[in-house]
Amino acid sequence: MLSDLLHKLLSTISDQWTWWWDASNKKDERARAVLTISILLLSVFYYVWTFLKPRNQISAPLPPGPRGLPIVGYLPFLSTNLHQQFAELAHQYGPIYKLWLGKKLCVVLNSPALADRDPPIAGLALTYGGKDIVWSPYGHYWRTIRKVFVREMLSNTSLEDTYTLRRDEVKKTIRELHSKIGTSVEISEITFLTEFNAVISMLWGGTVDSHRADSVGTEFRTVVIKIFELVSKPNVSDFFPILARFDVQGVEREMKRLQQGVDRILDPILESRIKMSRGDGDREDGLKSKGKKDFIQILLELKEQEDASVPITLQQIKAMLMDIVVGGTDTTVTTVEWVMAELLHKPKVIKKVQEEFADIVGLDNIVEESHMPKLHYLDAVLKETFRLHPAVPLLVPKRSNKLSIVGGYTIPKDTRVLLNVWAIHRDPQAWDDPSEFKPERFLSDASKWDYSGNNFQFLPFGSGRRICAGIPLAEKMVIYLLASFLHSFNWEVPQGEEIDLSEKFGIVMKKSTPLIAIPTPRLSSLKLYE
Repeated sequence: MLSDLLHKLLSTISDQWTWWWDASNKKDERARAVLTISILLLSVFYYVWTFLKPRNQISAPLPPGPRGLPIVGYLPFLSTNLHQQFAELAHQYGPIYKLWLGKKLCVVLNSPALADRDPPIAGLALTYGGKDIVWSPYGHYWRTIRKVFVREMLSNTSLEDTYTLRRDEVKKTIRELHSKIGTSVEISEITFLTEFNAVISMLWGGTVDSHRADSVGTEFRTVVIKIFELVSKPNVSDFFPILARFDVQGVEREMKRLQQGVDRILDPILESRIKMSRGDGDREDGLKSKGKKDFIQILLELKEQEDASVPITLQQIKAMLMDIVVGGTDTTVTTVEWVMAELLHKPKVIKKVQEEFADIVGLDNIVEESHMPKLHYLDAVLKETFRLHPAVPLLVPKRSNKLSIVGGYTIPKDTRVLLNVWAIHRDPQAWDDPSEFKPERFLSDASKWDYSGNNFQFLPFGSGRRICAGIPLAEKMVIYLLASFLHSFNWEVPQGEEIDLSEKFGIVMKKSTPLIAIPTPRLSSLKLYE
């Protein structure tokens, strides 16, 4: 009876919490007042529910940080743009500071620390309990699946073998854009479909029918948008683990519903691929006859191995596919949109980019991936965009797996650790004119500015053992898409429109408003668009 009453009360407070978060984006001042009252009620009942259990005492000093309220800590004071708020707090409390978020101790760092992932409930629900690469804890299972992923799909040989599949999808998009000459195009939409179809082609070896792929891509984009909104949504259960079983905001239920939607998309394709792998007939793309295997075939073969060190199940295969298809596509789309927005906002910069194309590629040719290593200025533009607009501004949340000393402060075991890459990339002590878009800063000493995570001033993909596993593919796809768009077309914003460079915070940091632009032909011959 008491449990049912508490559940109803928490559900009511949860509704207010969700409303406050949405209303904050609309500058609704009433929302914060309602949230404060709701949080106080939650505090009282939570305090009773935990039987006045005292917090573990920590003998060593913790980092400094802002004061919060009893029980709920700093939660009521969080803004919707956490990366900016965390940067402002660093000015007040220093490069390392703490926040109590409910019962979770959170430490915000300006330099990387060894830590495990701290998956939110939504992330676990999406990936069948953390069976993927992103959310699974560090250990034998994680090392094994990451090794398979990097060795089999992202090796130089594998990426070279699948170039024609990526090339076909990009050429298809260029033809589609040419049919829209003079009309407005939403950059994120056209980029998503291209990236999605390219990734699917590489995973399935080009076996998915193109019309089916377009249909699946459109459906999947809707699901992906909802997934990232849900993962970014503050969830009371993440801050008060004892409340997780109530799922008072319905985050876990909603994510499982979205997961079922993903299953409805992936299951038929997987079933078709399993039937194909059991047959001996030649495939349309000829990969089988050449002895090449796509990523799904490799995973399915591992699944059938009885002596595998880590048994692979269909559920684990789908969890890894979620990493690749969901994580890879959305971050790529976001980065391409930011680059295009910055270039359209800086006509002199886009002119330099296209001058480089004229010298390296020529207007009588289309861009190929073989041109990419020579496009130094475009590479600098991409890195400057990563600096100002890191796709994941706070990286993936981590959890300290042991008590550590960082910067003279104690980081207790199981502390949530956030690395504010957005702030690091705008640190005036490390960067001249940090708020200005200046690609030239990356033209000198290129080896210093790679994506390996060894230079702690530039960490768009993270650092250490949990650095993004998809860097090789991400780097190829982003710069190849950009080069194809910018070499094949001139771009302008619709008349009367201005470029909006404001940000919308989330686990992936998007533009506040979608970028709309109009393409016009740039190449010398219509045949180059066929």
